Amino acid sequence: MRIGPYLLDNNLFLAPMAGVTDLPFRRLCKNLGAGVVVSEMVTSDPLLQNSRKTRLRLAHDFVTEKHPMNDSIAQHQSEPGLRVVQIAGGDAEILAQAAVSNVQRGAQVIDINMGCPAKKVCKKAAGSALLKDPKLVDEILHAVVAAVGIPVTLKIRTGWDQDSKNALQIAKLAEDAGILSLAIHGRTRACKYKGEAEHETVALVKQSVKIPVIANGDIKTPEQAKQVLDYTKADGLMVGRAAQGRPWIFREIGYFLEHGEHLPAIEITEVAQILMQHVKALHEFYGQHQGVRIARKHTSWYLAESGMTNPQAAIEFKKIFNYLLSADEQLQALTDYFNNNT
Repeated sequence: MRIGPYLLDNNLFLAPMAGVTDLPFRRLCKNLGAGVVVSEMVTSDPLLQNSRKTRLRLAHDFVTEKHPMNDSIAQHQSEPGLRVVQIAGGDAEILAQAAVSNVQRGAQVIDINMGCPAKKVCKKAAGSALLKDPKLVDEILHAVVAAVGIPVTLKIRTGWDQDSKNALQIAKLAEDAGILSLAIHGRTRACKYKGEAEHETVALVKQSVKIPVIANGDIKTPEQAKQVLDYTKADGLMVGRAAQGRPWIFREIGYFLEHGEHLPAIEITEVAQILMQHVKALHEFYGQHQGVRIARKHTSWYLAESGMTNPQAAIEFKKIFNYLLSADEQLQALTDYFNNNT
């Protein structure tokens, strides 16, 4: 699969998720089989561009400074693979300016968010709220494509609600505007994340446009991945929440699609290695105070998804882990936990 001039490693995408798909998580998912990893959604509002939150979301690399007394050197952690930045907003000119700004920061692909169902985003006529205004959608798409010399992609939902599904209309506008790939979450904005995703709309869009179409929504297992690909004939798959606490899902899906059989179940010892690596990267990227807080939710997801032989022990450990205040305490607690439960 290609996006413009870029030949992708495979057709499995990590979905952009605010508060989740930061640089440490993107690196991990890429190393564990994702073909493309997309940044967290970032605002196009120029007044917020210099906030710490936005700067971290836009980061494509960082340096870990090691103390010279430990005989170690600074480590450079760079963006893995293609640099895809997702931008959000409701003003065509401002979105175009944000796209240019991100290209200057190193983005190789700009993705426009028209799929986020969050109330605070939709209140600003951004995210999936834009689907209610095809004329504004068309204006935004043309403005952003014209502003940058790199590929522009789009992520949408099937529509605003069940009575106004217009993904096909938006897809045709996108193709005409020069959008080079389209990801579709198989729910309306009104559905949020409730109920089951439907992929009939994805299949219809795929039959109707020539640009690559990526199916998203409720792809939680290798079997579901194959079913969605077979049914929709989509060019790629996008996995979001199913990768939380389970970043190895990409290699599981990739192997199943290629060989028609499952990889052996991941060993708890490897889960421990991946989680420790992830937590350390969070501490390094955010600093101890914020990194410790962010590590709590990721650790909770890992313990829920990793098939622990003693679920009750995992529940009790999470309660303890959430009160730890330092990076060293967290790492030691994880070491002790896995030593006692593997």
